[in-house]
Amino acid sequence: IHNLKYFKRTCGEIFELKAELNSDKKEKKKEAVKKVIASMTVGKDVSALFPDVVNCMQTDNLELKKLVYLYLMNYAKSQPDMAIMAVNTFVKDCEDPNPLIRALAVRTMGCIRVDKITEYLCEPLRKCLKDEDPYVRKTAAVCVAKLHDINAQLVEDQGFLDTLKDLISDSNPMVVANAVAALSEIAESHPNSNLLDLNPQSINKLLTALNECTEWGQIFILDCLANYTPRDDRESQSICERVTPRLSHANSAVVLSAVKVLMKFMEMLPKDLDYYGTLLKKLAPPLVTLLSAEPELQYVALRNINLIVQKRPEILKHEMKVFFVKYNDPIYVKLEKLDIMIRLASQANIAQVLAELKEYATEVDVDFVRKAVRAIGRCAIKVEQSAERCVSTLLDLIQTKVNYVVQEAIVVIKDIFRKYPNKYESVIATLCENLDSLDEPEARAAMIWIVGEYAERIDNADELLESFLEGFHDESTQVQLQLLTAIVKLFLKKPTETQELVQQVLSLATQDSDNPDLRDRGYIYWRLLSTDPVAAKEVVLAEKPLISEETDLIEPTLLEELICHIGTLASVYHKPPSAFVEGSRGVQHKRLPARAGSGESAESPDTVSTGGVSEAPPAVIPSQGDLLGDLLNLDLTPPTTTGPPPPTSSMQMGAMDLLGGGLDSLVGVLSNTMGASFGAPPAVMPGSFNAPVSGGLSDLFDLGGGVGMPMGAYVPPKTVWLPAMKAKGLEISGTFARRSGVVQMEMTLTNKAMSVMGDFAIQFNRNSFGLAPAGPLQVLTPFTPNQSIEVTLPLNTVGPVMKMEPLNNLQVFYFRY
Repeated sequence: IHNLKYFKRTCGEIFELKAELNSDKKEKKKEAVKKVIASMTVGKDVSALFPDVVNCMQTDNLELKKLVYLYLMNYAKSQPDMAIMAVNTFVKDCEDPNPLIRALAVRTMGCIRVDKITEYLCEPLRKCLKDEDPYVRKTAAVCVAKLHDINAQLVEDQGFLDTLKDLISDSNPMVVANAVAALSEIAESHPNSNLLDLNPQSINKLLTALNECTEWGQIFILDCLANYTPRDDRESQSICERVTPRLSHANSAVVLSAVKVLMKFMEMLPKDLDYYGTLLKKLAPPLVTLLSAEPELQYVALRNINLIVQKRPEILKHEMKVFFVKYNDPIYVKLEKLDIMIRLASQANIAQVLAELKEYATEVDVDFVRKAVRAIGRCAIKVEQSAERCVSTLLDLIQTKVNYVVQEAIVVIKDIFRKYPNKYESVIATLCENLDSLDEPEARAAMIWIVGEYAERIDNADELLESFLEGFHDESTQVQLQLLTAIVKLFLKKPTETQELVQQVLSLATQDSDNPDLRDRGYIYWRLLSTDPVAAKEVVLAEKPLISEETDLIEPTLLEELICHIGTLASVYHKPPSAFVEGSRGVQHKRLPARAGSGESAESPDTVSTGGVSEAPPAVIPSQGDLLGDLLNLDLTPPTTTGPPPPTSSMQMGAMDLLGGGLDSLVGVLSNTMGASFGAPPAVMPGSFNAPVSGGLSDLFDLGGGVGMPMGAYVPPKTVWLPAMKAKGLEISGTFARRSGVVQMEMTLTNKAMSVMGDFAIQFNRNSFGLAPAGPLQVLTPFTPNQSIEVTLPLNTVGPVMKMEPLNNLQVFYFRY
């Protein structure tokens, strides 16, 4: 319908069209239907012509039938009662001698989303699934997935899913591809249905069909293969050998799907295997070829390559030059290439990388220049042998006196000082010369840190910091915090010369500031300096941990999941599908298989996808006299020791001088309390407490108040409450226990992120037992990467209670922590 005459509007158009649709002349009918479709395309309501258009279905003209079916798909939902009129025609068309008409009929049936007529379409669909023509069968396979979305129960009852599974063994590769696509779509919405029960036989059939499919059929099959876990490394190698030819396909989507399969199955290949090295070499050329496409495709390829390089940098370690930026690259491609260049930087190629980065730093695009300067700093931190050359390059850039270049250089030099202490401090004088030109908070904070950290080497450090102090209230919070710490450092190094300066900054931070972080830090420093200067020196001037080489790497478990989603939006966003797919009930968390001989399970259920906590190994519950005693996990067996009650203090917080000597008493109280609660040696219990427990309802709710009542030792095993993937690298495992009559939450915190964690706090929601923390959460900081900490939090039952209906013999309530 390309002719403009079909889109011309006239008065009384509907009546004219109605008359033409009922004309005896076939050509006039076809012209009328074309006008109807044209009106529908531009948004005009022509639903009033529904019965007249449906009458035109009875024709042998394929073009006319297509137009009528197009009209039906658009208006069937708004005219469900009228749509039933077309059912007989569908049934008739599904038995037409022309396979194109049979396929057209079954395709239209799947697109008409009307519940009333779906049951009438089951029999025609069943016939088309077993049609002799493969074009009809492949169309019917997709129709099953559409029908399942409308009425899943009907599809299961009619046995269409079993027929789809049988089509995987079809002789025609396109039928196989469409059957796989339909089953995959259904499986995504029903993750526990196990529809794609893949085995070596079915995998062999898919690989056979792979060579003869269309490009989109190949993508469906490759995505299906990526969900399969081979039995051993031999099967994994066999699949990789048959998938490798897809790397040379012209369609980039096919290439990325093949890369996904190979990246996953490589996990099972031993690294000392010759084929493993061969496969690494074969993966590089197709990835490089993707970078010669249009900018948009380049960006998608680069985002995927970024993941691949983080997982296996050896694949592209010899291909650094293809990531060098071109003058006409869009900024989003430039920034992504720059990121990958740093990830591939090594001692072997650092010279050419630095030469490129120095060139980039003289570009006109400000954002790109900033990223290039930062990249030089990252090179220095990553490749130690290049650090001196990087620092020299940064000093050259500072000499250009370009404001934003100078500021970025100072920020990265601060990181270099952290990585290589007492090595490059000779450049501080050059940095101080540019102090007046700094106007960005991050650069000012970095310079203040350098002055405070190396105050003993800078003669006029007090004057430099005092110049920042003049506009203290106008500075950002980042600069204020850094300035406070720097002046305290300066005072601890030169106390006689800077006493007035430190009093001034402490007064500004505690009395004149509304920022709670700044105020609290000021009070802490003031209290440390006024009570124990030696301790203050140990705290403030403590040796700092070296910063890690790669601070922006994706967390390992998330990286594994993203590798399993190469070629999808998840690999572009660098986020799991559950983070951006609304109502993602069918989104499953995937992981790479275990390497051969590692002893790990090839597949393990993901705790996140089930919405619960991870399953701990079964624990043996000690035998109790009465099972009712263990109903609420109460302790019923007698312990051998108990701790003394914590001492109480009559000191009132309000009566203490905040900056006076009252702190000594407070510190004493705190240390005594902590010692009694956690560190004091336990005393032996009286012999009468060792009497056996009979169990029963008498102790079910601890009615004795814990006095003279023997308490048990059984504690349920810890389970994962918060996986690392959901909490940016923080994993929490825990359990509840009753010890010495006090309910406690015992947790293990594990830092699986790449950076230090701190500032922990906890809050309870309203719950059925009124449980609430009896005190603040005490976590030793800094909490460094790969460190685990055991934490015990005492609880009380004075919190808000969530009211529930009482239990009776007809109801059972399940709950989890």
